[in-house]
Amino acid sequence: METFAYEVDRFLRYLNAVKNVSDHTIRNYSMDLIAFKNFLESDLKFAQGMDKIEKRMIRLYLAHLANEQYSRKSVLRKISSLRSFFQFLTKEKKIEVSPLEEIESPKLEKRLPTTLTYDQVERLFSLPDTGDYLGLRDRAMMEVLYSSGLRVSELVGLNRADFDKTSFRLRVRGKGKKERIVPLTKNAASWILRYLEHTERHQEIEGHYPEKDQEAIFLNKWGERLNVRSVDRKFKEYYQRSGLIGKVTPHTIRHAIATHWLEKGMDLKTIQVLLGHSSLNTTTIYTQVSSRLKKEVYDKAHPRAIISEEAG
Repeated sequence: METFAYEVDRFLRYLNAVKNVSDHTIRNYSMDLIAFKNFLESDLKFAQGMDKIEKRMIRLYLAHLANEQYSRKSVLRKISSLRSFFQFLTKEKKIEVSPLEEIESPKLEKRLPTTLTYDQVERLFSLPDTGDYLGLRDRAMMEVLYSSGLRVSELVGLNRADFDKTSFRLRVRGKGKKERIVPLTKNAASWILRYLEHTERHQEIEGHYPEKDQEAIFLNKWGERLNVRSVDRKFKEYYQRSGLIGKVTPHTIRHAIATHWLEKGMDLKTIQVLLGHSSLNTTTIYTQVSSRLKKEVYDKAHPRAIISEEAG
């Protein structure tokens, strides 16, 4: 199916050059479209042109995904990739009608994001040994995540030049390569400075090597830029030590500060801008999280929250 492969290549180049989509997203599109191509070739022995792909084939593919027990979230992503691809082909006049035109996407159950109370944030942040160079780095990362609600990919992508220590701001590169300027608390800025100015950053000490990447703020023990997987691994270690219930990840800190901003009276539009959400609908979920947390606090604190034996 050279025609299919050719059109997929054109589509991916279009996403990169015109839509400015991130490399990660392009990889996902590529994997989803290749998986569909492989299905057509193996299960349907398909070797015809793009205009021969019919709704029936899409339905058979969805049945195949169900048989393979793909999660609803994975199926939804694959359908979204196909829908975008065929919309591109209709726009380019390669096909007249998208075969997904009447295909409904499965409904994805909305789960409220896991978050933390302020006391739980304090407990988690108290775990890194800030007398140790790498422990100081971990505490600085936590403070920055909570200060500005960054994604982990945005955190590890920070450069020295992105940190304005005078006005307490960060330049952040978010999804779709979009840049935004976010405020930084004075407290978080001080932790960054302590980490950047630590003498061990330029020394080879047992457990870590001197700075090799002179642009990056956060470095791994080899002196190179820290990656997302390493941050996730460090958080897992602290979470296991914390005694907190539920899964706590770096993204949990982003959910926590968004919820705390809302509870302190910040409007949703401002939270949307700070978090880099493209849609306000994404941000509104924190209103539900905030309501749930308030109810939990109410039930724990209210002396009459537990049903008495007389009432029961």
